[in-house]
Amino acid sequence: MKISTLPRIGAPMLTLCASTFLVLAYNGSFWKTFFSATGGIRLGNLPVYAGAFVALVLLFNAVLTLVNFRFVIKPVLMALFLGASAASYFMSRYGVAIDASMVQNVVETDSREAQELLSWQMLQTVTLLGILPSLLVWRLPLRFLPVRRDLLLKLGTVVLSLLAIAGLLILLFKTLAPAVREHRELRFLLTPTNMFQATHGYLKRKWATPAVIAPLGTDAGRGIKWAVPGRRTVTILVVGETARAMNFSLNGYGRQTNPHLSAQAGLVNFRDVGSCGTATAVSVPCVFSNLGRDGYTADKASSREGLLDVLQHAGFDVLWRDNNSGCKGACDRVRYEDVSQPRPGDPSCGPEECYDERLLESLRQMIRDAKRDMVIVLHQKGSHGPEYWKRYPAGSGRFGPVCQTNELEECTRESIMNAYDNTILYTDLVLSRTIDLLRAAAIEDGVDTGMLYFSDHGESLGEHNMYLHGAPYIISPAEQRQVPMMMWLSDGFRQRFHIDHSCLAARAAQPFSHDNVFHTVLGMLNVSTAVYNPKLDVIHPCTRGN
Repeated sequence: MKISTLPRIGAPMLTLCASTFLVLAYNGSFWKTFFSATGGIRLGNLPVYAGAFVALVLLFNAVLTLVNFRFVIKPVLMALFLGASAASYFMSRYGVAIDASMVQNVVETDSREAQELLSWQMLQTVTLLGILPSLLVWRLPLRFLPVRRDLLLKLGTVVLSLLAIAGLLILLFKTLAPAVREHRELRFLLTPTNMFQATHGYLKRKWATPAVIAPLGTDAGRGIKWAVPGRRTVTILVVGETARAMNFSLNGYGRQTNPHLSAQAGLVNFRDVGSCGTATAVSVPCVFSNLGRDGYTADKASSREGLLDVLQHAGFDVLWRDNNSGCKGACDRVRYEDVSQPRPGDPSCGPEECYDERLLESLRQMIRDAKRDMVIVLHQKGSHGPEYWKRYPAGSGRFGPVCQTNELEECTRESIMNAYDNTILYTDLVLSRTIDLLRAAAIEDGVDTGMLYFSDHGESLGEHNMYLHGAPYIISPAEQRQVPMMMWLSDGFRQRFHIDHSCLAARAAQPFSHDNVFHTVLGMLNVSTAVYNPKLDVIHPCTRGN
């Protein structure tokens, strides 16, 4: 029978069926976590499962009833099905959760990163759970009641639904309360409510951003240690991407992923460092602010100047070089170069993107020609997934076989790890070459040089059935929060600023976080300003003459 020949159904029946479909079809991740939170699947829990299911159906139905009007309900349901199908795909495939930060990642990602997440399986899921139900709703003939009777029915439906939900919650409170309290991630997994909460949170931040940027550290100046005639300084801050600390052999990883850095004399590797967030859109603006993770919000960070502004106030020539998707506001008021676009025949680029060695192109000459003290930020493509094998030049990987599809569920854990470890191996090479460049500038050009490297966040590679990053911080695993950080200073740099290398090396095992970066950079460059906090400066206890 053709859809067009089906008898009309009442509009209230459509919302009830749609609500049931929403709870069943798009919430596999939610139910899996819910079953675990209530003690696992067992016969004695069937009343809890049934009660929770009915309560959610009634809740969704009550909300949809409020928009169940002619010319409104069909577009609403179609949009819900399409959005929920995409959200459920990413949650089930990668183990991600939907919150405001995830929405920010989607909005602020570039086209190349977005393309890496597209796959035939995603198309199949969206077609089956999004497009086909939407077409059915669009073609389905509906019957609406007269206005007065319709409004009364809507009112009764909403009131009775809420009363029934309240009754179910009271009956199941003893089981539901601890499950929800101890598993706060459930609210990020319930689709489509997670989409609305996340979008609302993102838009609230976005619209709250003021037009006026508050100044920060305008009193910044140079300390007495700058009195070295004829010698400039160049400090490079390397912002890594998606590199997790546990896959660095410098941190005890079983594979040798840091053969070059382990041979670099004078390198100090900090082994216990926590990130400010689990996604670039949060961690990068946070680490360059003086807010710290506890005080950070996107609107606060975007409404005030940050570390790079303070350095400019102190007289530094500041440059941000980017091989990623931008600086997320951290470099809005400094010189900016995008080196991510491939050029024909360029050996430092692949067919679709450039490798991180591109960040070092002509850098030595730039340092030689500089007239002022410089701070250069290099923003890496690093280990960004899911297409890890594209992050390093073909043939340069040591570990194999590697996963070469963005559908990670089609790959073995070993092949995913191999591809990821090859990205760390390549980052090791890029950082070592950065140090070599700075060492040569110190010896041949008489420049005092230093490098500080830290990653923005880590990555999940299948642990706890999670992939990629961006999990809400409160439920994020250590794989997404523990990041590498290391420092290299030339002999002249350490002598100029009276930094005790052995003292610094002795502090390498202490716990630090992104909160320390802002103050450590100011401290290592002996910048005097009221916004500097020596207690958060990693170097401060190891400098003489404080």
